[in-house]
Amino acid sequence: MLSENPNFYRELLHQMRDGVYFVDRQRRILYWNEGATRLTGYSEQEMVGRNCNDNLLNHVDGCGHGLCEDGCPLTATVADGQGREAQVFLRHKQGHRVPVLVRVQPIRSNDGSIDGAVEIFSDNSAQIEAERKLEEMRRMAFLDHLTNLPNRRFVELALKAAHSEYQVHNSPFGVMILDVDGFKRINDTAGHPAGDRVLKEVGLTLADSLRPSDIVGRWGGDEFLAIVKNVDQDALRCLAERCVAIESKVDVPINEGERVSISVSIGAGLIQSCEGVDAVVERADRLMFVSKSGGRNRATAE
Repeated sequence: MLSENPNFYRELLHQMRDGVYFVDRQRRILYWNEGATRLTGYSEQEMVGRNCNDNLLNHVDGCGHGLCEDGCPLTATVADGQGREAQVFLRHKQGHRVPVLVRVQPIRSNDGSIDGAVEIFSDNSAQIEAERKLEEMRRMAFLDHLTNLPNRRFVELALKAAHSEYQVHNSPFGVMILDVDGFKRINDTAGHPAGDRVLKEVGLTLADSLRPSDIVGRWGGDEFLAIVKNVDQDALRCLAERCVAIESKVDVPINEGERVSISVSIGAGLIQSCEGVDAVVERADRLMFVSKSGGRNRATAE
């Protein structure tokens, strides 16, 4: 027999790995479980009583478009009573973007009127993590200790493997080089610890913005390199523009009460026939500088 004690159900919700929160019709947060804290970094004390319009989570879609003011699933469900599901990116308290699957349902009173809504959100990177762990033993010797991403040595080996597969099976791949805009200024004005935090959050966001089959590593300094498999020219350009859009929504705490917004420039080159690894990397690097000279916060692909 199920318990009639309301605290029993509260405790059950708190034990869920998924994030759960309730809002009233004004989108004021009435309940926030431990799963939501784990996924966002924000505690129950920080969130209960706040309004979704405060935009702490700063939900964006896969194109980087903000949803909290336009396109919010919660707002739409409160308005029409229809359940919704969406794949979005929320902003973690530390600044990086987390891919989540959001499910929203209305909360109704006894007379059927809508009192608010409940949102359940789950980490959408579980599949990515599962595939990463298969490579964990190999990668332990190839990790960049700052970002916990593969280091340059590992990426160089992965590039050679992708090129060999291309030569044998004609499996196309692209190379993306990402550079953090204005990184020297961040280091000079906020200090190297702040710069290190920026690199960590940019790297996390880049890895979560791509697909499970893609490989992302730190190439050196403030540059990251991604090997994007089984793409054509249009798909490579779309992925590069997606990464720029998502990274542009990253902001990182650097000092007490101060955050720094991030933008990146990306160059992306699709492997061409009779082209070696060094050539495609050099081409992606050149295209990245085209993005820099073109105004930054953009992607250039060919």
